[in-house]
Amino acid sequence: MSREQQKSQPSGWIFEKLGDVLDVKGGSQPPKTKFIYEPQDGYVQLLQIRDFGAKPVPTFVPARSVTKFCDVDDVLIARYGASLGRILTGKAGAYNVALAKTIFDPRLLFGRFVFYLLKTSILQTPLKMISRSAQNGFAKHEIAHAILPIPPLNEQRRIVAKIEELFSELDKGVESLKTARAQLKIYRQAVLKHAFEGKLTADWREQNKDKLEPAEKLLERIKAEREARYLQQLEEWEDAVKKWEAGGKVGKKPGKPRPLKHFKKMEKREVVELQKPPSGWGWDKLGWMTCGVDYGTAAKSAKSGEVPVLRMGNMQGGKLDWSDLAYTSDKAEIQKYILRVGDVLFNRTNSPELVGKTVIYRGEQPALFAGYLIRVNHIEAIVDGQYLNMFLNSHVAKQESNRVKTDGVNQSNINGEKLQNYPFPYCSILEQQEIVRILDEKVSLIDQMESDIAIQLRRSNSLRQAILKKAFSGELVAQDLNDEPAAVLLERIKAENTEKAAAQKRTKTKTHSKTKRKTAA
Repeated sequence: MSREQQKSQPSGWIFEKLGDVLDVKGGSQPPKTKFIYEPQDGYVQLLQIRDFGAKPVPTFVPARSVTKFCDVDDVLIARYGASLGRILTGKAGAYNVALAKTIFDPRLLFGRFVFYLLKTSILQTPLKMISRSAQNGFAKHEIAHAILPIPPLNEQRRIVAKIEELFSELDKGVESLKTARAQLKIYRQAVLKHAFEGKLTADWREQNKDKLEPAEKLLERIKAEREARYLQQLEEWEDAVKKWEAGGKVGKKPGKPRPLKHFKKMEKREVVELQKPPSGWGWDKLGWMTCGVDYGTAAKSAKSGEVPVLRMGNMQGGKLDWSDLAYTSDKAEIQKYILRVGDVLFNRTNSPELVGKTVIYRGEQPALFAGYLIRVNHIEAIVDGQYLNMFLNSHVAKQESNRVKTDGVNQSNINGEKLQNYPFPYCSILEQQEIVRILDEKVSLIDQMESDIAIQLRRSNSLRQAILKKAFSGELVAQDLNDEPAAVLLERIKAENTEKAAAQKRTKTKTHSKTKRKTAA
C-alpha cells in the first residue's frame, strides 16, 4: 500500500509492516510411516492443503511426533506450489510444512479481519512476485515489508460483519447461478434426447407426411445409396489409376477403396432398450450410414507449416477452435487426410471425460486431422453432418460410449469398429435438416444463457474483491468516534507488554536472590 493510499485512510487507522505485527510459523512434517487414516487415541489430524478442499484425505499422526498445532480460529497460509497464498481457517489439529500459521496479538487484530485482509493484494501481490527455481514458496522475510492497514478493534469487527453479510448474499446468488447452470445442462440433454426420439418434429411430420417414406423402405434406400457411393469411389479410383499410369507411374499408386463392411442387424433386445422410434424412423448401426471411417494423420507436426493439423484441443464445445494450431508440410499426408466440408470428427482416445467429443468441419480453412481423431465418412445424401454431430453429443451416444470404451491407466479408447456399431436413429434427410434447424435455435439459446451465467459468476468473483478493497480502504462501514484509535491501542499494548516483561524480570531476580541466600546459608 502506497503512502498516498495511507493518507486517504480514515482517522483512527494505523499502518504497520506485516513483520512488526504478525508472525508466521511453518508446520512440522513427521515421516509417512507414522500416518494412519482413521482417528485413534493419542493421534492428531495432520492438516494439509488438500484437507481444506472438496476432497480432503484426513491423515492422523501420533501427537508426540508433531510440534506445530492450530485451533479452528487460527489463520493459515498455504506456502507452496499452485496453492501458494491460499488463506485457510476452520480446522484444528497439527499442520504440515506446506502451511504456515499466522501469529498476532488478539488485542490488536481480530482473527477474521486478518483472514480477509490476507486474501487481498496486500499479501497476494508480494507472494506473486516471489520466484523459486523448483517450487513457489515464501519465507517470512519476503513478506515482512507488506504494509497492513489496522483500524480500531471494534471497527475491525464491524468490517468483518459487513463483509460476511455481503458475501452471504453473494453466495446465495452464486448458488442460484450454479443451480441454473446445472438445470441448463439437464435441459440441453433433454432437448437432444427429444430430438433423436422424433418428438421435436412431431408436428412437422404431420404436416409433411406425404413427403416421407416408411422406415423399412428408407433403410433399403439408405443401403442402396451406400452401395452406389462405394461404386462411385471405385470408378474414381480406376480413373486415378489410369492417370497415374499415363503419367509414368510417378509417385505412390492411388489406394483402392476399402470394401464396404457389413454390420449385424440390431437385435430386438437392443432396440427395446432404446426409445421406440416414431413412424418413418428406425434404429440401426451407424456404419450403415457411412462408407467407413478414417483415422487421422500420424505425420509429425510442427509449430509452422503448410496446413494445420486439428487436434483434440481444437475441439471446444462442439466447435473448432483455430488457436494453438500444429502444422504439417507432408504432401502425401495432406492429400490423404485433407478434410472435406461437413466432415464429422470424433475423439477416440484420451482421458475418459474427453473420449467421444465431436465437431463438424465447416471449411473455415484447409486442414488435416490428427491420428487420435476419427473421421466418420457419412453419406451426405442420407445423413446430415450436423445431425450426426449433434447425435454423437446426445445422451444415447454418451451411454453407448460409456458401454463400449476400453479404459486404461488414465486413458480410454473407442476404435472405429465400435463407433460404427453405435445405434443410430435414422429418418429422412429432410427431417434431419428440420431437427438441425430446431436444435440450432434451442442450443444457441442454451449456449447464450450458459455464457451469461459464466459472466455473472466471474462478476461475482470481481465483486468479492471490490468488497474487500472497500473494506480495507475504510469505505465499507461507518467510523465511530468512540472507538479507541488503533495508534492509542498499539501504544497501550506496548506499554502493557513492557510492564509485563519488567514484572517477569523482577520476579526472576527476586527468585534468583532467594536461591542465592539459601545456598549461602
